[in-house]
Formats: sequence, C-alpha cells, structure tokens
Amino acid sequence: MRVLVRDNNVEQAIRALKKKLQREGVFREMKARRAYEKPSERRGREKAEAIRRSRKAARKLAIREGLIAGPVKKPRPAPRKAAAPTATAS
Repeated sequence: MRVLVRDNNVEQAIRALKKKLQREGVFREMKARRAYEKPSERRGREKAEAIRRSRKAARKLAIREGLIAGPVKKPRPAPRKAAAPTATAS
C-alpha cells in the first residue's frame, strides 16, 4: 500500500492511509486477532458474513431490477449565498 505525501503535508497523508486501511479491513482484523477465536466461532462468523454479503447482493439486484424500492435520498440543501456587505452611514 502506498500513500503519497504532497507538499510535506504528513497529516493529510496519515488521514489518507487510515482511510485506506479502514477500507481494507485492517483495523477490524487487528481487533479480531487480539484474542483467540475458537474454530467453531470462526466458522459461525464467516458463515454469518457470507449470508450478510449474499443478502446485500440480492437486495442491490432487486433494487436495480425495480422489484423493490431503493433507499430514499435526502434532498441536498441549496448552497447559501454570501451576505452582501452592508454599507454603514457615517
């Protein structure tokens, strides 16, 4: 994994790295490896994850085909206009 540091902005590069690690599931993996997980628990967890993935895929397919309604999108608020500077009488 590679993150570019632009203009010596290390904080921005760290944020980008954390986001990439989060997407890859590294933090979840580290947390899971802190304690021993019995093989039966691991199988159950993996089976539950597989069921969750398949349900999500089926739901997305049904939405795409129009069989069920998709999530309602919130309307985006109109951008605010900057207040015009008021002239003060002096």
